[in-house]
Amino acid sequence: MAPRCWRWWPWSAWPRTRLPPSESTQSFRQQLSTQEQTPQICVVGSGPAGFYTAQHLLKHHPRAHVDIYEKQLVPFGLVRFGVAPDHPEVKSYGAEDHRGLEIPGEELPGVLSARAFVGWYNGLPENRKMAPDLSCDTAVVLGQGNVALDVARILLTPPEYLEKTDITEAALGALRQSQVKTVWIVGRRGPLQVAFTIKELREMIQLPGTRPILDPADFLGLQDRIKEAPRPRKRLMELLLRAAVEKPGVAEAARRAPAPRAWGLRFLRSPQRVLPSPDGRRVAGIRLAVTRLEGVGEATRAVPTGDLEDLPCGLVLSSIGYKSCPIDPSVPFDPKLGVIPNMEGRVVDVPGLYCSGWVKRGPTGVITTTMTDSFVTGQILLQDLKAGLLPSGPRPGYAAIKALLGSRGVWPVSFSDWEKLDAEEVSRGQGAGKPREKLLDPQEMLRLLGR
Repeated sequence: MAPRCWRWWPWSAWPRTRLPPSESTQSFRQQLSTQEQTPQICVVGSGPAGFYTAQHLLKHHPRAHVDIYEKQLVPFGLVRFGVAPDHPEVKSYGAEDHRGLEIPGEELPGVLSARAFVGWYNGLPENRKMAPDLSCDTAVVLGQGNVALDVARILLTPPEYLEKTDITEAALGALRQSQVKTVWIVGRRGPLQVAFTIKELREMIQLPGTRPILDPADFLGLQDRIKEAPRPRKRLMELLLRAAVEKPGVAEAARRAPAPRAWGLRFLRSPQRVLPSPDGRRVAGIRLAVTRLEGVGEATRAVPTGDLEDLPCGLVLSSIGYKSCPIDPSVPFDPKLGVIPNMEGRVVDVPGLYCSGWVKRGPTGVITTTMTDSFVTGQILLQDLKAGLLPSGPRPGYAAIKALLGSRGVWPVSFSDWEKLDAEEVSRGQGAGKPREKLLDPQEMLRLLGR
């Protein structure tokens, strides 16, 4: 996307996503151009939701002036930092924090959030100094969504397959030394409730040098229950069933036989306590409550049976969900849902303020969900502008922000500055045959810009 009129400066915060209402775009643009000559619009956050919202505004209002602000020194948010480096085509996550386990022992060394782990191998500056201990044989990932499969796959992928991606050199070095041979991916509900998609599952099943560990007993009766399921869910379950109960062909059996690594799915298990090593200095395992399912459809929930089991491991990665954080006391926020209260993107009781992305709808969906949702927010804003519900007349726009930053001694990084950093990263990556070698240290970035 190439916006016709926008600036990018690091500042603070994030916005984060249904299809726009049908309307004649030509007529709509003509009406807008007569109502407001140059609307000044500020987008806070340069991740997918921010960019897609800006794109819609610029496309459908010929005179709109959009400024995008970002707290990092580099743009694109978790498009840059959010998904595994071997999946550049689907980088698309965005929320400020992760959900905690809220169980005893989660503060032990060796317990990490999947968000931080993803940030570490993707070069998020705040996670650059993280040094995960990969000297253990077994890791446990709590959660059964795409992020859980991402981190499991990165832990088990032969390092030579990652050498030509934009994974950080520090992470690649650590993975080369990793002793992790088995990864268990644990969920509190059953196979029908897994949140990952078929593409990610197929990749795990076909991952070089690995073999899946799936208990056929976990899938008893599943064939009958999926007959009426929506096609995507049915295809996903059929793939799981084949991997679990069918004997592999000769070629597949030969591929799996010498596999030095393995991964498995554990269903109907809920974390209760992280178990410490004898000296109490790190993780030695995790205690799981065995659960059963009650209810049907979306109301299905896991309830404990009273049975417990301990799963030995030296690394625990929590991937049970993301959450957004409040941006400012003046902006409404629902801490239980982790969203800004809104009506189709209009922030409740704050005229002129809008939101998009996960802070609008919660941490669900992928890049296309965010795109269509952000288009809705942009469309709602334009409708309000056309209806005269927003302030009219000249607005100071970036000039006011520039004066404020100057009064505070803040030197913002411009998009042209980012282009210099981008060129430096690409140059550093060329020698190793990588698309780029990401800059991790904010101070080094500023030095390169002569700050």
